[in-house]
Amino acid sequence: MAISAGKLRGLNRLSDRAGFFRMVAVDQRPPIRNRIRETRGEAAVTWENVGAVKAALLRALQPYASAMLLDPGYALPYAHRFLDPAKGMLLTLEQFEFDMLQGGRLTKTYPAWSPATIRRAGADGVKLMLFYRPDAPAAVNDRQHAFVREVGEGCRAADIPLLLEPLVYPLGEEDASAYAESADKRPELVIETVREFRKPEYGIDIFKLETPVPNTLVPAPEGEGSDVADTQAAFAKLDELLDRPWVMLSAGAGMEPFRRILTYAFRAGASGYLAGRAIWADAFRAYPDMDLFESRLRTGGIPYMAAINALLTEYGTPWTSRPFARDDAMEGEGEGWVASYPG
Repeated sequence: MAISAGKLRGLNRLSDRAGFFRMVAVDQRPPIRNRIRETRGEAAVTWENVGAVKAALLRALQPYASAMLLDPGYALPYAHRFLDPAKGMLLTLEQFEFDMLQGGRLTKTYPAWSPATIRRAGADGVKLMLFYRPDAPAAVNDRQHAFVREVGEGCRAADIPLLLEPLVYPLGEEDASAYAESADKRPELVIETVREFRKPEYGIDIFKLETPVPNTLVPAPEGEGSDVADTQAAFAKLDELLDRPWVMLSAGAGMEPFRRILTYAFRAGASGYLAGRAIWADAFRAYPDMDLFESRLRTGGIPYMAAINALLTEYGTPWTSRPFARDDAMEGEGEGWVASYPG
């Protein structure tokens, strides 16, 4: 199928020349604020100190990424001078804080922010994290469905790609000081979420997915047991449901668990990753020693990115090979495009 001009340009900007998404997240807010608070005290959780951490991540990691994910509260306004203009940029639309309704979570955006705002800020894509459970109360899910449709329509109007990051969460749990994988997550919760949001009415261009199998239970993909086959089948189900590109999130998994997850995902058809803490959390344990933090990014985070980038090249599926992009066409291309595009 043909892809609109702005979305096509955005997808190309976020990926590398081979069609792979090698995206690094520095939009985290609670994990960084919490570490500063634990090591330096509440008074040290300032805009400048949080921004300095994000600037360090940008300087070290963006040379090995196709795109960076920033937040508009800290990363973009503080660290913009360190951005490489040759790299793609995603901006996150949601706040990490949420409202509660009947024991379920309702996603909130930054006040007055919209896809049009993100486009105006110069981003190549909109990232929307969505707390979602198919088994949540109907009133909660009705609200979340309507919310995603609204954001999707805004992205269509601004002609900018929309990346959706749905996360299974514990029902009734109001503490989200730092995201952790839900202890009661089951494969069907992730699979049914994809089944819902693949519908065209939502306007999703890229899915950022969590592992359908809890990361602590993902077996080594080099094995041959039934657990390996069952895990691969769960990832394959995600791919069967989607004609769009999908990438994996790390959700706080360690380096080795995330390597395992990526191997299954890339074999199944994923087109890349959008990960943060799996790449840089070990180095961040050196904080507040910023010199040591940046040194460990160079000696640990960068080699790890090289390893997962090689894994992606070996097993991944370029987004340009996904069913929705196989025509390699821009919507309305031809002599009449100049007249048809404004409509």
